Order: sequence, then C-alpha cells, then structure tokens
Amino acid sequence: MRSLLDKIAPGIFVLLWSTGFIGSKLGAPYIDPFAFLSIRFALVVPPLLVLALMLGAAWPRRAREWGHCFLAGALIHGVYLGGIFYAIDNGMPAGISALVLGLQPLLTALLAGPILGETVARRHWAGLAVGALGLMLVVGPRIGVDASGLTAENALVCLVAVAGIAFGTVYQKRFAGGIDLVPGTLVQYFGALAVVVPLSLAESWRITWSGELVFALAWLVLVLSIGAILLLMVLIKRGSAARVASLFYLVPVATAIESYFLFGETLGPVQIAGAALVVGALLMIRERRIGTRRTPA
Repeated sequence: MRSLLDKIAPGIFVLLWSTGFIGSKLGAPYIDPFAFLSIRFALVVPPLLVLALMLGAAWPRRAREWGHCFLAGALIHGVYLGGIFYAIDNGMPAGISALVLGLQPLLTALLAGPILGETVARRHWAGLAVGALGLMLVVGPRIGVDASGLTAENALVCLVAVAGIAFGTVYQKRFAGGIDLVPGTLVQYFGALAVVVPLSLAESWRITWSGELVFALAWLVLVLSIGAILLLMVLIKRGSAARVASLFYLVPVATAIESYFLFGETLGPVQIAGAALVVGALLMIRERRIGTRRTPA
C-alpha cells in the first residue's frame, strides 16, 4: 500500500497544486492579494490544530525546531504565494509568471548539492533541460496575449517568489524534515502570516463577498493549504529536494488543461507537444534514483 501511495502521490500533488491558479483567478477580482492570503492562511490554522490534537501528534520541543518550521513556512507560503499573487494582481500575464516560476526546479537542484549533499545525476540535469523546453512551449503562446504587465517590478517579484520556494524546499528538507507533519505545517502558516499580514496593512481590505470568493477561499484552504501542502511535505521528506521540485514543471501543463475545460482557453499543437516533453522529462528524471551522499546534521 505504501509503495502504491508513493507512486500516485506525485500525480495527486500536481493535480491539486495546479488548481491553486484557478482558485486564485476566481477570487482575485473581489479582494486584494495580501488580504486574500492573510484570510486564507488564518483559516488554515484551526482545522490543522484540531487535526494535530486528534492525531496526538508530537509538537516541536525546542525553540530551534519551531524556528525552522516558521522560516520554512515564511519562504514556501509567504514569499512564494505572496509574490505570485502580487505580480498577477498587478497585471503580470499568467503565462509569463508560469515561465519565470519554471526556474524553480533548476534553482532547487543547484541548491540541493551544496546544502543537502544530493548528487544530481547527468540524467536529471538533462531531464530538467527538456522540461524547461517543454514548459516554454506550453506557456509560450500565452505570453503574447497581454504583455502590458511585464514590468521590471513584476519580474523581480516573481524571481523573489521562485527563490522563496526553492530555498524553502531545501531548508525544509535539511532542517525540518524530522518534525511531525501536521504540527510542523501548522507552525509554517504562522511564518506565512508573519510575511503577508504586514503587507496587507497597506491594502484597503475592501472585500466584495460573492459565491466565487467563498468557493475560492474554501478550495484554497482545504484542498491547497491543507491537502496539497501536507502532501508536499511528505514528498520532500521521502524524496530528494531536486526530484520533488521537478514536479513543478507539470503544474503549468495541468493548469493549461484545466483552463481549457473551465475557461475555454485554447490548447494548440505547440502546447500539446510541450506538455508531452514535460511528461517525458519527468519520466526521464524519475526512472533512476538520484544518489545522495550523507552530510552531518
């Protein structure tokens, strides 16, 4: 059973994570980005607390462990999602955002060597290169649709978001991988709130409550911030950081397919070919395990 779960977990994660862009698109017209994230992260805390108490989970015992979880959450949730929401809210085209965020697997692989002692094989680097090419083909046709939001500020914010989740993934693997899953994730969201709440104070906090916003919040809280994030923490704990990061190449592919069915966005032959390249790249990466050399804790 565990072997089966290990095989299907990456696919489930990609499917769930990709819907985050759909949920963000639904809720964005009704609320400012950092207010949206502040409410979202705050709503995650109570159900995770109840779940941790029901499971009798072991809480971090030392201040250092709390600090590791807090910082990992600030990077993975606060910096990454905060950057994405801010850039898209300020007109950054989704296609260009996805292309910039596609740098994450490459950056994570670069960081995994010196920080985690992971030996990234040539096969993995080749897969990352093929995946990057496929990602460019998937999002390329969308780049020319609306480039007015491609400003230096938005590009810089997206790069900061990429760095946030890349460093956060490696940091989580290195320093917080042994902490109990649910309490550790709960502490992460306090780190995320420490990033987005101060930024939200500069916003109007005018909220237009609608069915779309309520649905988006419910979906993002339950499916993304609890379901997908817990699954991501499991994947990081059990696998190499570089291999887990490579899954993010599939996210824009899944989002493009979902947008085709939900919003009528077109999928041309070039995008289909790019999607095939991304899938092939991930199969190339996952066919052989990446060697690791142990480093002292």
